[in-house]
Amino acid sequence: MKNKTLAVIKNMLSKKSTDAFIAESKSTELKKTLNIFDLLILGVSAVVGTGIFTIIGSAIVGSADGAGAGTAVVISMLIAATASLFSALAYSEIAAMIPVAGSAYTFTYATMGEFMAWMVGWVLMLEYAIGNITVATAWTGYLTQLLKGFKHILPDFVVNCPLWLRNDFRSMYAMCDKYGWDVHDKMPFVQLPFGVEMPIAINIPAIFIVLVLTILLIRGVKESTRVAGLMVFVNLSIIISFVLVGAKYVAPENWTPFAPNGLEGILAGTFIIFFAYIGFDAISTAAEETENPQRDLPVAILGTLTLCTILYVSVALVLTGVIPLDSINTQAPLADAMRAIGKNWYAGAISVGALCALTSVLLVYQLGTTRIFYAIARDNFLPKNIMKINKKYQTPHIITWISGLIVIIGSLFMDLNISAELCNYGTFASFVIICIEVLILRKTEPNRHRPFKVPFCPLFPILGIVMCSCFMIYKGMSGGTSSLYFLLWIAMGLAIYIAYGYKNKRLND
Repeated sequence: MKNKTLAVIKNMLSKKSTDAFIAESKSTELKKTLNIFDLLILGVSAVVGTGIFTIIGSAIVGSADGAGAGTAVVISMLIAATASLFSALAYSEIAAMIPVAGSAYTFTYATMGEFMAWMVGWVLMLEYAIGNITVATAWTGYLTQLLKGFKHILPDFVVNCPLWLRNDFRSMYAMCDKYGWDVHDKMPFVQLPFGVEMPIAINIPAIFIVLVLTILLIRGVKESTRVAGLMVFVNLSIIISFVLVGAKYVAPENWTPFAPNGLEGILAGTFIIFFAYIGFDAISTAAEETENPQRDLPVAILGTLTLCTILYVSVALVLTGVIPLDSINTQAPLADAMRAIGKNWYAGAISVGALCALTSVLLVYQLGTTRIFYAIARDNFLPKNIMKINKKYQTPHIITWISGLIVIIGSLFMDLNISAELCNYGTFASFVIICIEVLILRKTEPNRHRPFKVPFCPLFPILGIVMCSCFMIYKGMSGGTSSLYFLLWIAMGLAIYIAYGYKNKRLND
């Protein structure tokens, strides 16, 4: 019994060499088609859309699970960017050294062993799949805003689609509670056995866009980045014009009080806004499909972080200066701000830009989810047959469909704020792990060629570990539904590894 226990522990701690990973990546069936421009498109697509069009309103105003930062959200953004910078440097070093699909999962397998790799991979699946639910929900909100501009052209059923056909049931209950509506008047119910009623709420637009992008990703990564590139162009044009147009209507008195909820609001805003910064992590998931990953990955990761932080701060200052804090709409803040100053036509243009931005975010997150699934299945933790490559398009089509279905099912039960905060736990955990791995590899493989090195090591990785860990602890102590969901997700991942992953890997290896 003792020998068997020791064998299990040894297997759980077993590592996969970096040389083995690199050898696998060279023989991959995935097409190497991405250049530095494509990687920047992927990064900017993910980072800009999430921060500006989905959760900036919640970070400013607050939610049921936390206070808002007010105009001090710019400080929240700078804190989040600083913590992200340390992690981005760590990602750049390891991704250039081990250019393999799977992101932090792969890096963890090479440094901490099998069990930790599985848990990190499980957390990354949370980060991307659940993050996609947040973005899909926001996409529906902006589509609704856009359709309102066509009320004289489109049928009323399309313009004013029933709420239960464009919301999850949690959001429906919240709206009914907020406005004093009768739930049964706003949402149909199905009678189940034993007198149980089940509400019906289906976010049809979110399901539609996820299906479309799933099909696009099956067609190929290069084709997907071309679509994302077009959307990024529209997106950046709208954001820059919002800053230029809105700057003329900024009233400095709207910036006071600067931090209405003090340090608590700033920290809560930082936790929420962190959701936006997982985009540069998505760049590393496409390493195996990059033509020159050692050169291009670090430049794309750091370039994405710098550009997007500048845009975030600019938009936040204009948004909070144009309208009072208590008038900011958390679902479509930029469009509502333009309506508040009489620019109704421009509000419609912002909705178009937002739809383009969020579509590109969905595309990148979906790509990240599938490539992490692919790496985990290749290491025999999941059934091998799900990683089959489509002969025509050379993409993992089965995993891509599974990833899409996860988002569709999740969109039926989770609202925007819960999914964003839950995703953040995954982001913080992966950032902490990646900084630890830089320190480990500097000790275990000091002579391995590093095309990019984290400066001021070990100081910068340690600062990244401390900052991200403190935010996780802070949010956990403040309570909220998301912290409970995160613990349940970890428990689920542990159960799957014990019941299936460990045994399946032994059998297939």
